[in-house]
Amino acid sequence: MLRFIITLSTLLLLAATPAIAQDTRYVSDKQYIPLRSGPGSDYRITHRGIPSGTRLSVARTSGDGTFAEITTAKGTTGWIRTQYLMKDLPAQNKLDAAVKKAADLEATNVSLASEAKALKIERVDVLKQIQSTDGQLDEVSLELTELKQISGNAVQLDTDNRRLIVESETLKSELDMHRAENQRLKDRLNSEGFMNGALAVLLGVIIALVVPRLWPKRRRDSGWA
Repeated sequence: MLRFIITLSTLLLLAATPAIAQDTRYVSDKQYIPLRSGPGSDYRITHRGIPSGTRLSVARTSGDGTFAEITTAKGTTGWIRTQYLMKDLPAQNKLDAAVKKAADLEATNVSLASEAKALKIERVDVLKQIQSTDGQLDEVSLELTELKQISGNAVQLDTDNRRLIVESETLKSELDMHRAENQRLKDRLNSEGFMNGALAVLLGVIIALVVPRLWPKRRRDSGWA
């Protein structure tokens, strides 16, 4: 009897010829998949808790193709029914990835919206500075005109005139700088609006492409061997 068991075990091991060289698979949509010490239901179970979505390396398959010898990323080895293996990630893993991607996009959108709001506030401040500079420029111009008209002191008039001209040029430079800053903020706000629209379109495309694929096809349940 013992010789028969040894002979049978040897034949089963010889039948497990290499069929797939280190191919990558994933545990299908099951909760836990058992590992066995050999390619058959009569071999003892060595591990009862391989969860769904576990990434596996397939070294070889049995002669009838019903079992595969696998190794997990943590180094766990054993034989598993090939019906539990699939090329792609299970639907739940894809759903989790899609949900995380959507959450990341939403967080990015919120961040961009907050930045756009801050830019709008900054632009309002710049506009106020422009208005204030315009008012100061008008006052200086008026003062310069009045000095030219009513001043009888030529030297003082010349001194005041030069001073006011310098102040006028300085204020004009500040005004040009504020206007350039205002235009920069305006362009950036337009760019932020485009990005928000692009993110919304991208999110819609992801949902439209991924969600229809998340519904797993109905298949026959198979229990543990």
